[in-house]
Amino acid sequence: MSGLQTDRAYWVGLLKRVTRHTRDRGDAEDLLHSAYERLEHYRTDHVVENPSAFMVRTAVNIAVDTHRHEKFWEPSSIGQVIQRADDAPLQDEVIAARERLVRVREGLAKLPPRTREIFLMHRLEGLKYREIAVHFGITQSAVEKHIARAMLFLTEWTQNW
Repeated sequence: MSGLQTDRAYWVGLLKRVTRHTRDRGDAEDLLHSAYERLEHYRTDHVVENPSAFMVRTAVNIAVDTHRHEKFWEPSSIGQVIQRADDAPLQDEVIAARERLVRVREGLAKLPPRTREIFLMHRLEGLKYREIAVHFGITQSAVEKHIARAMLFLTEWTQNW
């Protein structure tokens, strides 16, 4: 342990400095121990003029690296990172979807008003054929025909888009 003090006050002081920089009293001793091991390994090929500063800086760096590693690799965050990557559409997909939406809106505007209203009640509001039939005072079969007509028209309208 050449160049290092061996008295308890020296090590307690180092421990306080590591704790102050890392704000984690529980791991400060482990961090300081790891830093000491790195210091000894580093000293085999290099001269260290200020071993206490070296150990404090090394301990802080180890804490930062550990925090980053745990934050990125904890099981719940791995699922979130993968989930985010899978859910995010590419920019060209977003542009294409917006263009299709504009095309569908144009097609909806070309539908007869009642057919459009029945179709939107079913698709957007989630109403059942029976509920729509009661609302308009028509048969369920008539509602089915309106929705089929709207679907056929919109399918043809947006084809090759």
